[in-house]
Amino acid sequence: MGTGIDIDDFEEHRPVLMGVAYRMLGRVADAEDVVQDAWLRWNRADRAEVREPRAYLVRITTRLAIDRLRQVQARRESYVGPWLPEPLVTDFGPTVPDTAEQAVLADSVSLAVLVVLESLSPLERAVFVLREAFGLSYAEIAGTLDRGEAAVRQLATRARKHVDERRPRFDVDPAQQRDLTERFMAAAAGGDFDGLMAMLAPDARLVGDSGGKSKAPLRVIESADKVGRFLDGAARRGLPAGYEFRLVEFNGALGVLVTGNGKPDSVIQLGLHEGRIQHVYIVRNPDKLASLA
Repeated sequence: MGTGIDIDDFEEHRPVLMGVAYRMLGRVADAEDVVQDAWLRWNRADRAEVREPRAYLVRITTRLAIDRLRQVQARRESYVGPWLPEPLVTDFGPTVPDTAEQAVLADSVSLAVLVVLESLSPLERAVFVLREAFGLSYAEIAGTLDRGEAAVRQLATRARKHVDERRPRFDVDPAQQRDLTERFMAAAAGGDFDGLMAMLAPDARLVGDSGGKSKAPLRVIESADKVGRFLDGAARRGLPAGYEFRLVEFNGALGVLVTGNGKPDSVIQLGLHEGRIQHVYIVRNPDKLASLA
């Protein structure tokens, strides 16, 4: 029987569906696949069964994302080196005028939070995303996941405690982020070891994600001295001709896109705390940079 489902209804909610899927999976391509599958289900749905399109689509997308997450978790266990989410270009702009709401959205999609979410179970991750990032009630989440409300509350409490205990505490002042990012890149490119050391927190960490497909540390580098020496060594080797740096907002915070002859080479983002660089994130896996081309 014909469905008569309106494509405009789906497109209206596509940003929310992508937001749910990306936070669940940490990969743009996986999120797009899930949203496409949601569209196929939506296209086959009977309009009489769809009372609230947004709730219906979020439910489908979340369940598909849980299934996809269970599939990819096995692949991530054999991932070469540290794993970081795929950088997502974000610009909330005028669609999110309230700064408090923007801060919540930015925090829920940050690299640091997404790394911690990797250690949650698929159900815990779904509850956390729907509750913390999109503000769904426990009753709505229970309906989405086909679970009792009491069970959802327990999952939410456990997930929130887990994230609070493990995620790094970063400052989010945009002006400070820009200033330190620009100074960091100038010092790194110019071989200014003392300048780098002055910006790094004593317990600074560098996390590089290459997936074994490009040059990056295969272990997390810890301490300001070791991070500074690694960056100094990389700077001394220099960049080939045709490489450029550009400031871009990734995952709710300013970062650096490095391109070589117009093609994405790496993304660098800093995690700041009390005016110093606490974390240096470097994504060099070409599979995770393809969407930036």
